[in-house]
Amino acid sequence: MRVLLEAIWSNWRIGLMIAALAAAAIGLLSAWLTPRGPVTTAQALVAMAMALALGLLVGLVTGSRWSMLVAPLAFVAAFELARLGVRGPTVDAIHLRSTYGIIAFVVGRLMHAILVLPPMLLGIVYGISAAVLLGSTAAPVRPSGWILTGLFTLAMFALAYSIARPAITHPIVGLDGAPLPGSVAELIQVPIGGHNQALMIRGRSTDNPVLLFLAGGPGGTEMGAMRADTGLEQDFVVVTWDQRGAGKSYAALDPVDTLTLEQAVADTIELTDYLRARFGQDKIFLVGQSWGTTLGVLVVQQRPDLYHAFVGAGQMVSQRETDIMHYEDTLAWAERTGNATLIAALRQSGPPPYDDLLNYEPALAHEHDWNPYPTLDVSKEMPAILFVPEYSLMDKINGLRAFLDTFSVLYPQLQGIDFRDDVPSLDVPAYMLIGEHETRGRATLANEWFDLLDAPLKERVVFEGAGHRPNFEQPGLFAELMRDVLAVTFPDH
Repeated sequence: MRVLLEAIWSNWRIGLMIAALAAAAIGLLSAWLTPRGPVTTAQALVAMAMALALGLLVGLVTGSRWSMLVAPLAFVAAFELARLGVRGPTVDAIHLRSTYGIIAFVVGRLMHAILVLPPMLLGIVYGISAAVLLGSTAAPVRPSGWILTGLFTLAMFALAYSIARPAITHPIVGLDGAPLPGSVAELIQVPIGGHNQALMIRGRSTDNPVLLFLAGGPGGTEMGAMRADTGLEQDFVVVTWDQRGAGKSYAALDPVDTLTLEQAVADTIELTDYLRARFGQDKIFLVGQSWGTTLGVLVVQQRPDLYHAFVGAGQMVSQRETDIMHYEDTLAWAERTGNATLIAALRQSGPPPYDDLLNYEPALAHEHDWNPYPTLDVSKEMPAILFVPEYSLMDKINGLRAFLDTFSVLYPQLQGIDFRDDVPSLDVPAYMLIGEHETRGRATLANEWFDLLDAPLKERVVFEGAGHRPNFEQPGLFAELMRDVLAVTFPDH
């Protein structure tokens, strides 16, 4: 082995060619196994370990600092070429002139680079040092270099530790601080529609009625917003679901060809049946927020026999018409404030819908600018809601990735929906929760549909001071509303 190494060391071209081939081979393997880059904790840790091992091999074989340039470039080139067929903003062409494009680059490429390239470079340094000990003529690392290498090594251990820390949800406790008997507090994965999908289930008694919450998006995750016990857990078993391709279920995104609106409806029904069987209940309560109201209405329309009632917060009716009205309001605000750059971008794109997700940013990303209100609390919105124990580090990254990749797949499928035409009636009690400061693009349509809707019982509730997320902006009032819904459903309870 030493003779072979000495022969390679004597010809730097051979050494660098071996480094490039080895790095390219690992890049191809990584693209085959994880085409979107590491998305789970295990994948991230394996990627770091594989990169470190590759670096050690490359450094030992080449004994050359040039391998610190050749190996990373070969890995990146091979990985990017091998995953050209994968779709989504985080893997498509790089666009750094928009906020959405920067987010896509950071969570889709930069995070992968941080997981792979520093360990690879660190391994090369140690590999070169081993080569020097074995007789290579490479210049040894200086004492100052070893100080930096040691600090870099500690940083990599800290990153690996941060990644490895598991997500948890704290138990529901009694007055003595011990877990409450008969309660439930868990994070689990359940096979739904052929894909493992994440649930957070919390309740003070497993005998209570089940409430299934459908998050907004598509691609949104709300475990961080639902985690606090605001009273819901007192009266319900609260199930918060990261839908396929969202948050903790981001790993279930592919194949995107099967990620359809019809499949989302089928997944919701399948999950409902799982919950009914597990908790021994004939029916459950269904609550949706934003996109979750679109999904919830379609589910209840198809299977009303499974649900006690439907509650929609931030009700959506026609996504296409809402987006057009938001475009108009954004353009009007830009003209009032003299924002020439935004005006030009909006006029160049024209009103939605758009084929490219990134084109939605000028029309949709300024809602809080032209629709401000005194009680707006950004700590209860993305990305602030990701910083809770229920998310691991990779879950946090995936929460942002899903907003782009899953949204880009499902959002175009919503453009033909208009509940004013498609859903004239529901066979379950329907409650619509709307914020006082909801945008006209949502409120106008929601009120029109609700006025037309035929249901066994329907009630519209306005939360003063709230916007599009009234259930999260005023969680105590929302818990009171749900207790009222429970009392109507079970008057003798």
